[in-house]
Amino acid sequence: MTELLEISDLTVHFEINQGAIEAVDHINLTIRRGEVLGLVGESGSGKSVTSFAILRLIRPPGRVSGSVHFDGVDLGRLSEEEMRRMRGAKIAMVSQTPRTALNPLLTVGKQISRLLMVHAGLSPREADKKMLEMLRLVRIPAPEKRAKQYPHQLSGGMCQRIMIAMALATSPQLLLADEPTTGLDVSIAAKILDLLRELSAKTGAAIMLVTHDLGVVAEICDRVAVMHAGQVVECAPVRELFHNPAHPYTKALVRSIPRVDRDVVLEPIPGSVPSLVNPPSGCRYAGRCEWVMDRCRVARPTMIEAGPGHVVACYGFEERRGTC
Repeated sequence: MTELLEISDLTVHFEINQGAIEAVDHINLTIRRGEVLGLVGESGSGKSVTSFAILRLIRPPGRVSGSVHFDGVDLGRLSEEEMRRMRGAKIAMVSQTPRTALNPLLTVGKQISRLLMVHAGLSPREADKKMLEMLRLVRIPAPEKRAKQYPHQLSGGMCQRIMIAMALATSPQLLLADEPTTGLDVSIAAKILDLLRELSAKTGAAIMLVTHDLGVVAEICDRVAVMHAGQVVECAPVRELFHNPAHPYTKALVRSIPRVDRDVVLEPIPGSVPSLVNPPSGCRYAGRCEWVMDRCRVARPTMIEAGPGHVVACYGFEERRGTC
C-alpha cells in the first residue's frame, strides 16, 4: 500500500489568557490507501484537534504549522475554495455527535441529496436516487420513510448511520471517524464498527479512527498511533501494539483495559496529563512514568525502531533494549 496522507511536524497552538496551549506538538503520521489507522489516547491528548487540522478547520485563536499532504497535494497551499471542494468529496468526516452535526431543519434525506448535488454535481432526481442507495448501503430500514424524517425523530445509532452515509456518499478516499461509537450501546456500536470495516473494504477508503477505546481499535484497525499530551509516542501494527507495547504509557493503557476472561483488578494510570500551557521540555509522560530518568525531563525523546513497522519515543525503552 502507498501513502495517501502524510503529516509532517504538524503543530497546533491556541492562544488563551494564560499563554499558548500546545494541543498538537510536531506529530508525524502516515495513512496508507485502504488501511484503518487508529489514533488513540486519553481525552485531551490532541486526537480530535489533529482531525480538524487535517481538514483545515482550525480557526483563530488557533495557529497551525507543519504540512499535510493528501494524495500528493499540499493541503496548506490550497485556496479556501479548493479546500472546501476537497472536504466532503475526497476527505470526509464522521462526527462523534451526529445529532448536532446534522441540520435539525432539514430531513436527513434532503441533507444527503444536497451534499451529492454540491460535491458530485448530480441533478435533484439523481441525487435522491443515490441518497436512497446510500441509506440501503448503511442498512437503514425502510429508507424511503427514514429519508423524510428529521434528525430528532431518529435514534442515536440511526443518526450515526446517516452521518456515515453522508460521509461515504461521494466516495471519499479518506474518512476521518471521530469517536463514531460514543454514546451508543454495545450492540449498536458493534454494528457501526462492522459497517465501517465492511465499507472500507468495499470502497477502498482509508479510515483514521479517533478513539480512546482500545477495544474499538482491536476490532477494526490495521495500525495504531498512540497520542499523549499532544504528541505521538508510539506507532505499530495493531497486533504488535497489544502484544508488545513499547512505551510505558501504551503499556499502562493496555493494562487498564477491562477483561472478561480473567479476574483482574483494573490498574488506573497514575498522575494526570501535564498542562499544555508551557508544558515540560522533556518527555511529557515523565511525571507519571516508572522508567523516568534525568534526561527524560530535559530533552524530548525521538522516535526509534522497536520492531518491524513499530516505532516508539522513549529513552527508557532505548535504555532497556541496550542492556538486553
